[in-house]
Amino acid sequence: MGQGSFTEEYGGETTLNRRELLDKLSASAEERVLLGRLWDSLERSRSRNVPEASGFLSPHEQALARRLLQTLDVQEGFLLWGGYEGAQRQQAHFLPDWMEGPDESAIRCLRCRFYETEHPTHRDFLGSLMGLGLTREKVGDILVSPRWADVLVGGSVADHLLREFTRAGRVPLQVEEISLGELRIPAQQVKLLRDTVASLRLDCVLAAGFSVSRGAAADLIRGGRTEINWMPCDKPDATVEQGDVLTVRGLGKCRLEEVGGQSRKGRTSVTMKRYL
Repeated sequence: MGQGSFTEEYGGETTLNRRELLDKLSASAEERVLLGRLWDSLERSRSRNVPEASGFLSPHEQALARRLLQTLDVQEGFLLWGGYEGAQRQQAHFLPDWMEGPDESAIRCLRCRFYETEHPTHRDFLGSLMGLGLTREKVGDILVSPRWADVLVGGSVADHLLREFTRAGRVPLQVEEISLGELRIPAQQVKLLRDTVASLRLDCVLAAGFSVSRGAAADLIRGGRTEINWMPCDKPDATVEQGDVLTVRGLGKCRLEEVGGQSRKGRTSVTMKRYL
């Protein structure tokens, strides 16, 4: 497919070619390169009728991928998959019509055992993997448990890591491959918060979710530290909906679990899930 493929009426104003559309959807050169690669994968999959897959994408990059595919009106033959349900880092898979799901060999899992008295962290594992020459897109979620860590990696690098990945930081490892069905997902610590808000504006909901004042929440938003569903938002009056995930750089993330009724004073009850 050529330069003008998948043109789309964007914003109800005009039909954009590929270059203009990528400029519209990206906020940086890095985002533009990512979206261009995803678009290329989509075109190769459709023109050759073969599967295509990206590296592991961060939640923000996944949101960009979904925005691109929605803009191109791609409604089938695409999915995000990280090796297990709820994975944070996921690959974008473009599937031909003869495939129902991604090739499971695209993601492999390494179980890295260590002595229980040792306590390597997520950072130790990631740093050592990067020290072996891997790029971030080759590594998916790293699930650290008391006696081992399950590390999801791209299928093309798993054999190399089985030979070379012997330490996380200073902690010796015994590494073996396991099936995705043997994954152990550590329970994530969360805290439920129930509060009332003046409205479902971002500054109001953010204040409830992170237990800060509304003014402090507005400062965080205007300072460019906040995302709604992994997309940047610097408008304190943006509307938040039930199910939205709010992230603040330096504070973490929370989710608007439930929007309830209004009190006699006109305030809306909300239930927030804060990830610890």
